[in-house]
Amino acid sequence: MAETPERVYQFNHSHLLGLSDYSAEDILYVLEQAKTFREVLERPVPKIPTLRDKTIVNLFYENSTRTRLSFELAQRRMGADVVNFSASTSSTRKGETLRDTIQNISSMKIDMVVVRHEGPGVPHFLTKCVDASIINAGDGAHEHPTQALLDLFTIQQIHPDLRGRKIAIIGDISYSRVVRSNILGLKKVGAEVTVCGPKTLMPAFVESMGANVSWNLDETLAWCDVAMALRIQMERMGQVTDLFPSLREYHHLFGIKMAHLEKYPDFIIMHPGPINRGVEMESRVADSERAVILNQVTNGLAIRMAVLYLLSGRVRE
Repeated sequence: MAETPERVYQFNHSHLLGLSDYSAEDILYVLEQAKTFREVLERPVPKIPTLRDKTIVNLFYENSTRTRLSFELAQRRMGADVVNFSASTSSTRKGETLRDTIQNISSMKIDMVVVRHEGPGVPHFLTKCVDASIINAGDGAHEHPTQALLDLFTIQQIHPDLRGRKIAIIGDISYSRVVRSNILGLKKVGAEVTVCGPKTLMPAFVESMGANVSWNLDETLAWCDVAMALRIQMERMGQVTDLFPSLREYHHLFGIKMAHLEKYPDFIIMHPGPINRGVEMESRVADSERAVILNQVTNGLAIRMAVLYLLSGRVRE
């Protein structure tokens, strides 16, 4: 009986709209590509001309520092022509619609669009308006796929086999787009996920996605290999006191403290940034050797270089 030939993996995506569209194989392939670009970043001159004939638009309707700078730096280090769009200085203030904006930009012969928008589903909408590849840099409280990929990449550097790893996501679960992408990505590669936070910030969808729910920080930290604290997104909440009594009370119940590091010596600490010091964690925790937060930032550059490379079509040509 003839043997069945092994299936040859091929990356076939034209967009990165969310990790819901990517298989475990796709995710692990992106992480593998990121290793190469992480090595590039360690070179004396960390530049490669991979995208020198590509034009990329960064279409940001929401404020961003880390994500926008990371994408722009990745693009420039790969030799792309970069156009930055800011809604605050654009014709959107004169009433131009999103469709008109993107179609006008597209007429300038662009290849890729990196978009951040407060509206969930905007990256999906843009795929119907233009032929360019679309990368979701955060859409409302829906998804933030490159953040999840860099988180997985950071965990993989410490725990190469992600299967069975215990990941705790702590804090503002309701308003976070990071948590959705992370649960999707982590579950697909075989990790276990527990979310922990106030009941007022714990939506029902997390259990339907396969995550465990805990209300006890100490039990969660005793269980996990990785503790990922999420920023309390006060700009999305309105009055914080509607959701919990005070930031001091939140820190008392769900903030990671040096006492936790002494009591539970094995877990590492992550945070997507920016950190509210004294809220999600003590300053000494953020600056401790157990925290890999700055490494996440560097890994974000490598992941975004890998995503740009893969979606540019170089691999499929």
